[in-house]
Amino acid sequence: MKVLFVTLLVMLLLSGLVTLLVSFKYGNIETPQYKVVKTIGAIEIRQYPKMVVAQTKLPDADMDKSMSIGFQTIAGYIFGGNTNNQKIPMTAPVVVKMADTATMYFVMPGQYKKEDLPKPNSESVQLSEEDEKTLAVITYSGYSSDEKIALYSKKLQSELVQHNIQTVGAFIYMGYNAPWDIINRRNEVAIEVVLN
Repeated sequence: MKVLFVTLLVMLLLSGLVTLLVSFKYGNIETPQYKVVKTIGAIEIRQYPKMVVAQTKLPDADMDKSMSIGFQTIAGYIFGGNTNNQKIPMTAPVVVKMADTATMYFVMPGQYKKEDLPKPNSESVQLSEEDEKTLAVITYSGYSSDEKIALYSKKLQSELVQHNIQTVGAFIYMGYNAPWDIINRRNEVAIEVVLN
């Protein structure tokens, strides 16, 4: 009985160690090169360049239900589900536009132009370009949920109203981690703004 207990304990510790190592390994993936133009308390106002994205519509506005479906759809494209069977490097963050019809997108690596990318096999995945934009962003840690996104959306909106900053469109959620990352988790809620 003791041998079984010790074996299980060692396996559990090794599993935890592997998870930590994987978390660090995947922490170095490409992210968009934005410029912080202003800071207001915990909020950053960032200028984002034009980006090529692979996107899909989410079946439900409930993030807890829809995130994995959207993620699997776009991941299928970058892991070879395209006309060239080409693998495209993963980037961060995974972005969700939370409008009436929510969409999720992955930013394509910076070396690709839209015309360089292979056509998706799935009709659910579309390649498009996001224009250059200015976003107000608030960051939080841990695992995200619909409740946390709503909470940080309210905090962000309140701060922007207080500083008379005009917003455009719907809130955006940005998640930077794989589901198995247990430390250094980074989540953001953002909205496009117009600066005077």
